[in-house]
Amino acid sequence: MRILGINALFHDPAAALVVDGRTVAAAEEERFSRRKHGKRPLPFSAWELPELSARWCLEHAGVRPEELDAVTYSYDPALARPAADMGLDDPFDPLRQDYARRAPEFLAEALPGLDPEQVVFVPHHVAHAASAGRAALHPDSAVLVLDGRGECASHLAGRYDDGKLDTLFTQPLPDSLGLVYEDLTQHLGFLRSSDEYKVMALASYGTPRHLARLRQYVHATGDGGFRAHGVDWAALAPPRAKGEPWSQEHADLAASTQAVLEEVLLELVHWLHHEAGGETLALAGGIALNCVANSKIAAKGPYRNVWVQPAAGDAGTALGGALHLAENPEPMSGADLGRGWSDQEIRAWLQEAGVPYEEPADIAETVAGELARDGVVAWFQGRSEYGPRALGHRSLLAHPGRAENLERLNRVKGREEFRPVAPMVLAERAHELFSGGPLPSPYMLFVHDVAAEWRERIPAVVHVDGTARIQTVDAAQEPLVARMLTAFEQRTGVPVVVNTSLNTAGRPMVDDPRDALECFGSAPVDLLAIGPYAVRRSAIYGRA
Repeated sequence: MRILGINALFHDPAAALVVDGRTVAAAEEERFSRRKHGKRPLPFSAWELPELSARWCLEHAGVRPEELDAVTYSYDPALARPAADMGLDDPFDPLRQDYARRAPEFLAEALPGLDPEQVVFVPHHVAHAASAGRAALHPDSAVLVLDGRGECASHLAGRYDDGKLDTLFTQPLPDSLGLVYEDLTQHLGFLRSSDEYKVMALASYGTPRHLARLRQYVHATGDGGFRAHGVDWAALAPPRAKGEPWSQEHADLAASTQAVLEEVLLELVHWLHHEAGGETLALAGGIALNCVANSKIAAKGPYRNVWVQPAAGDAGTALGGALHLAENPEPMSGADLGRGWSDQEIRAWLQEAGVPYEEPADIAETVAGELARDGVVAWFQGRSEYGPRALGHRSLLAHPGRAENLERLNRVKGREEFRPVAPMVLAERAHELFSGGPLPSPYMLFVHDVAAEWRERIPAVVHVDGTARIQTVDAAQEPLVARMLTAFEQRTGVPVVVNTSLNTAGRPMVDDPRDALECFGSAPVDLLAIGPYAVRRSAIYGRA
């Protein structure tokens, strides 16, 4: 059975292909169009479909549109209610709903040969739930979905039993933890539905002194739901204009909101466990990208196992919609579901670009040597990642032993100075350096405490609160990354390498070789490791 999943309506358009229960391809439209998040989450953009990523998924698998058994669209307009009736100020929402209803004909136009009757509307939060519960390593699990909004709700709590979802509670709009966090993001001068992770990072610099007041507007209700709307942000801290310096007031407001979010999540998780039982919780929805909150759930919640969909935001509903229809879907084995190139294809790109390159005996050893000399390396290997985290396929790497490398990388990427970078470490070594979070942690979706004896040895990856958002590397799944980490430790005695996404501010992660060469040419990076080849800045510009 061939099922193409589509996410298009709100933000982060994406496509995924599931064939006979196996996920063969999944990619976000931004990686093809080079527009961050694919499009802005406005009703006027709701007609835009992930045409490029959908076509690639089909081409990758050798499937024609007319051969598809179904195409899922992760929103069901039949379930929607007028925005005003739900307490939302969204006067153009009828336009969005009209585009959703016409999605089958739009898709048939975008994918010639597709029968519009093959398009199936999957409720938004059901698609989120399937992206977690039907992709997790544990087939029977409780599932919790929290985001900004779906058709008429902002939350789903339920349980998968033998592959079937039993929905236990949904929270009607306008109450929405996701929309509260989006509102704060905008109030703090960041881009809503895009920069919420910046608020999470800023929260570490503040004190939650507004917590008691925020609880009046944001709190659990004891029945599986919550209240979350109506916050007067300006009464708590002045708005920050884009580009203005942030103040302690802004950091305190971020810290307070993060704290109340964590409180509500823990209450929801305990309620769900009381109702559904079990040992495993699967998380999805944009809130599940909040790795600080995820760690609180894992540490203080009742579940032994917590699994988070690596593409937990709306992009993941493309996969979730397809998995919802699939029979006996296989667990998700990794996030490397996007485009990749053979060594021969990469060499052709380098020759076409006319850049000098070398082919060392082992690119992992070459990169380890450059990192040991404190060089910054652009790492482009294998298939690109599905989701917002760089997981060793499209990464910027650096030495973690110099505190200055945090500022250096933020300059390279054009990011705010308070943004942290992450460490990657072999899975079997992680417990020596990190604690307080689930291990292994292959998708960089939890934070861990850095051991006191290591904080001064790897200062570049230690956040202001003494934590790090780690990625553990399984040598069986990622042998090249594992060899690089081992070779770096042999040279430095440090088993950790800095890993941040291979992009610059406001641009999507690098996806194809052209993107990699353009990023390398425009940013002060010392070495591009692309497939088995090395491109050195000194060889191009005659200087180190």
